[in-house]
Amino acid sequence: MDTIHRFLFEDLDIRGSLVQLGPAWRSLCTVRDYAPAARHLLGELAAVTTIIGSNLKTPGRVRFQLQGTGPVSLLVMDCDEQLRLRGMARTTLEPANQEATVSPAPTFTAKELLGDGQLMLTLQTAHAEPYQSLVPNDGETIAAIFEHYLTQSEQLSSRLWLAADAETACGLFLQKLPDADWRDADGWNRIEQLANTLQPAELALSVETLLTRLFNTENIRVYPPRMVTWHCPRDEEKIRNLLLAMGRDEVTDILADAEMISVADEICGHEYRFGPEIIDELFPPAGRVLH
Repeated sequence: MDTIHRFLFEDLDIRGSLVQLGPAWRSLCTVRDYAPAARHLLGELAAVTTIIGSNLKTPGRVRFQLQGTGPVSLLVMDCDEQLRLRGMARTTLEPANQEATVSPAPTFTAKELLGDGQLMLTLQTAHAEPYQSLVPNDGETIAAIFEHYLTQSEQLSSRLWLAADAETACGLFLQKLPDADWRDADGWNRIEQLANTLQPAELALSVETLLTRLFNTENIRVYPPRMVTWHCPRDEEKIRNLLLAMGRDEVTDILADAEMISVADEICGHEYRFGPEIIDELFPPAGRVLH
């Protein structure tokens, strides 16, 4: 687990990826208690963000935000060139530990959970201005939303199969490359139909087992796996610099109204708290002039 395998149908000019997240996905969820429906959407977003982030060639970070008017109003996931993930969901759904005392909730689509909204891509690379792109949440599922986005942005037919629960977040990605029809006029249709037989639980199988089970008559080159991690360390120095930039007077005014300054890092789930002593730590009093 916590790997992404890229592969190529050598005779067809079709490429793909299989991402399987285990410990990294569970670590991401440990600091929060999401309702199963919200966790499911966030896990699928983690899988597809890893697939797209694995294409980063230079130092940088890709972030996806799904915003909507539904009970899951925000999903955020980002990934850097080292395949370090972080993300969060904002939802009004009841946490998982409270749902255990009531009957199972009905199954809702991503469209119903997110409501009307948009998908925003932010791409930040070294020494360049951030690039942003906005598209509607066009699809009933996370897979459909991203299939539409990828087909429009890359002008290449793309398919996704995603699954997520409390233990794993997995995804299979297929993309038709420019010479596919020339290599085999029926190749893309054949591979797509075979992949449509996939059951969600099969996404956790080893890459060799899964690809052999689905495409046993095709020649597939599988490339070495890359490791994926959850990376959300505490960064108190960053928050101290933020307070320093605010200035002594503003920090003093905040502490005059409250005993503590509390700063929440929503995407990582960390909280930073500072008492009155932070004023003299950040803004040491000037020394006395004796002469």
